[in-house]
Amino acid sequence: MTEFEPKSIRYYSQEDVQQILHLAIARQADDKDTEFSYQQILEIATELEISPESLKLAEGDWLVQQGQVQQRKAFDAYRIRRFQKRLGNYAIFNGFLILVDLIAGGGISWSLYILLFCGLPIGLDVWNTFQTKGEEYEMAFQKWSRNHQIKKTISTVLNKWFKALQA
Repeated sequence: MTEFEPKSIRYYSQEDVQQILHLAIARQADDKDTEFSYQQILEIATELEISPESLKLAEGDWLVQQGQVQQRKAFDAYRIRRFQKRLGNYAIFNGFLILVDLIAGGGISWSLYILLFCGLPIGLDVWNTFQTKGEEYEMAFQKWSRNHQIKKTISTVLNKWFKALQA
């Protein structure tokens, strides 16, 4: 009896099967660049007695999830760019005030108070920018997503309108 042969019949839940197969596929495909064709996925599904219709539905769900992941990455990148802009504005503004304080008074005195006072919103902005979980994040994402969709729709309508005018 080899070490892979079970001593008794084992049963696994669907979630356990998914995890085991996921780990097995990850071990077999050490190279991250390994890709599977749709035909190979179809053959695997057939061996696991998964119908082509179920596979097609699962692929559609996966594509939707990938789109959502891409949208969240774009939103996170937008938030970081917005934060970097605000941080740059803060640095320029406070750098100017510190320079004025140095020139006018020979040292740094009153500009430190402004630096600290203006630093509070920047600290809160750091928290909000890099907090990627929770209700506030979801609300901000939904708002950004709606605005993004509205801009995309308006752009599409305007492009069609301009094309119609040119024709």
